[in-house]
Amino acid sequence: MLEFKDFEGRKVTLEFKENKSAKHVLAICKFDDKYLMTNHKIRGIEFPGGKVEPDETLEEALHREVFEETGASIESLEYVGFYTVHDERPFSKAVYYADIKDIFFKCDYLETSGPVLYRTIEEVPGEESSILLEDECIRYLYVRSLDDSFFSKK
Repeated sequence: MLEFKDFEGRKVTLEFKENKSAKHVLAICKFDDKYLMTNHKIRGIEFPGGKVEPDETLEEALHREVFEETGASIESLEYVGFYTVHDERPFSKAVYYADIKDIFFKCDYLETSGPVLYRTIEEVPGEESSILLEDECIRYLYVRSLDDSFFSKK
């Protein structure tokens, strides 16, 4: 288990084991050797993800959230682990690496302005970047994805 602090100073733990009870999902996606992110209307550019709906598996939630926020269809997934934000009401987020098959234009991306592609997250303009891209745990997962065999075998 690894331990981090988030942007609000809360303890965050990252574990590399299965957690089917997580109520949130996060996808670190690649499409044509670029990271697929979404432009959240309030927070800015970040990786797609969100809440798991009742009676939905983590994988189903991930497919739905990625499509809702970016118009993308996932070709393959790899479960990475989960992180927990330790707050008054702790919550856990399952993290996946996702290889994207296609991106479709949509008229409505719900709470986002749709997909954006960058070769690295360092290319995201600072004024457009979500505070979540500065989060130590998410940064760690991003850096790990640079060397992860899941993406390198594509």
